[in-house]
Amino acid sequence: MLTIIGCGNLNRSDDAVGVIIVQRLQKYLAENPHPNVQVYDCGTAGMEVMFQARGSTKLVIIDASSTGAEPGAVFQVPGEELAALPEPSYNLHDFRWDHALAAGKKIFQDDFPQDVTVYLIEAANLDFGLELSPVVQQAADLVFEKAVEIICN
Repeated sequence: MLTIIGCGNLNRSDDAVGVIIVQRLQKYLAENPHPNVQVYDCGTAGMEVMFQARGSTKLVIIDASSTGAEPGAVFQVPGEELAALPEPSYNLHDFRWDHALAAGKKIFQDDFPQDVTVYLIEAANLDFGLELSPVVQQAADLVFEKAVEIICN
């Protein structure tokens, strides 16, 4: 089972890119069914990422990044390089998808995907807003096409 998860906040301009891509993938799959593929919009809920990934053999996470790189840059990173256990906290908003990768492996062990790839798209604008910046929209189109390739192979 392949699971693709998009993360982000639809109200923060380019931060929405992961969610927007998976919404496009959901439409694509409605027209081109693939029974061994699941696509989820997990928004900003890291805990949801952990539970939706459980039972999959391959996981792809798509999100925005803010590293100071050129806006629209796309990074493909093995999940194991980004997995990090969270600091103790009583706030679920502090539990992000990178925490979900580490905690999911620890909790679910063999029932958590070992093959994890993360696509990060460098944001140009993280202010309040409902539109992607043009450079991030172009990057989103590229990552969408890459995700379709993964689905079809």
